[in-house]
Amino acid sequence: MAPTKPKKKSTKDKAKDRLRAKAVTSQSTNVNPRELLAQAVGMLEVGDVEGAARVASTAYGHIGDNGRQAGAALSLLGQIHVELGEVDSARQFFLSAVKVDEDGSLPEELGGGAEKFLWLAQLSEEGGQDSVAWFERGAATLRAQIQTITDSLETRPLTRDEQEAAITEKRRKLADTLCAVAEVYMTDLSWEDDAESRCEALITEATMLAPEQPDTWQTVANVRISQSRTEEAREALKRSLGLWTDLPPEDPGVPAFPSRVSLVRLLIEVGLEEQAINVAGRLVDEDDLSVEAWYLGGYGKFMLGEKLKEAEQAGDVEKWRNAWRSSRKWLSHCLRIFEAEEYEDERLGEHAQELLGVIKTELGEAPENDQDEDIWEDSDDGDDDSEDAEDTDMQ
Repeated sequence: MAPTKPKKKSTKDKAKDRLRAKAVTSQSTNVNPRELLAQAVGMLEVGDVEGAARVASTAYGHIGDNGRQAGAALSLLGQIHVELGEVDSARQFFLSAVKVDEDGSLPEELGGGAEKFLWLAQLSEEGGQDSVAWFERGAATLRAQIQTITDSLETRPLTRDEQEAAITEKRRKLADTLCAVAEVYMTDLSWEDDAESRCEALITEATMLAPEQPDTWQTVANVRISQSRTEEAREALKRSLGLWTDLPPEDPGVPAFPSRVSLVRLLIEVGLEEQAINVAGRLVDEDDLSVEAWYLGGYGKFMLGEKLKEAEQAGDVEKWRNAWRSSRKWLSHCLRIFEAEEYEDERLGEHAQELLGVIKTELGEAPENDQDEDIWEDSDDGDDDSEDAEDTDMQ
């Protein structure tokens, strides 16, 4: 879930003072800020955000604003405050980190690199051109890092494998950054005269940098949809899916959960209902309390049923009816979680109700034995709906 915006904090200095007050005051010369920062990173990675905040603030108290590791402490505190939902404080810490390392040239262990710029792009209050400017500073840093590592390949042959792995990782992050800029041009800056040409240039470079990255092709598809080039969008989505759908859930090559939620929406939009249903099934297997996953799975099954209904032959009505019965289960389950979790997206809830109303008109009320126990069979990748979709695609 995205961090919620807290009430306005007064100033950057007050935010820093509050954190310093939490720090354990110690006059011991044995305090090692580097070790404290490493400890805070570990705590953050395992979900102990409050503990990470205390340890990181202790480290920052010992380092000070002008210490060698000030940038690392400030960037870490920014990330911690994002996790705490204190977005304004997070922004101020990242801005302070930028003052320590304005061009991202410091070593990453000292708070250098692109991360602070990329965070500020995402946390920008203005959005639009301000976000693009921060993304571009991050992209410039990544390009410089790639060039530096590439130049050192010949001078440090014994670590060539490590260097090439680092280059690949930086290229992937740069591709992600370019895709993020394209998303801004498709939303906040869609009115700009050069928005389409900028998007085209950005996704072209991104696919050259990281053709093996699913999210890159997903962004290509999004751009193609905005251009009404639906068939090309389908091909891009199929290419994206082909890069990860055979991988186990824990594989790092599987896109992040929110990215796959967005993917399901795109798949439905271009008429790839079968693939959308399969991805939604994997999502609910991973998180059975995801309102969006249940909604999108139900929506995909509804759209599949509608397609089958339009293509039905005389007397053959069970295919679309089965799809809509399954859709009814998913959407009903979605709404139960919606109410229990007090989910905030009212439009989603209203659309789910609307779809259920259409199904009720055609199929009547759900039978009393239409229980949730059967719903997990519907989430399997190889269910009957998939076969139906294949039949429809061949028609």
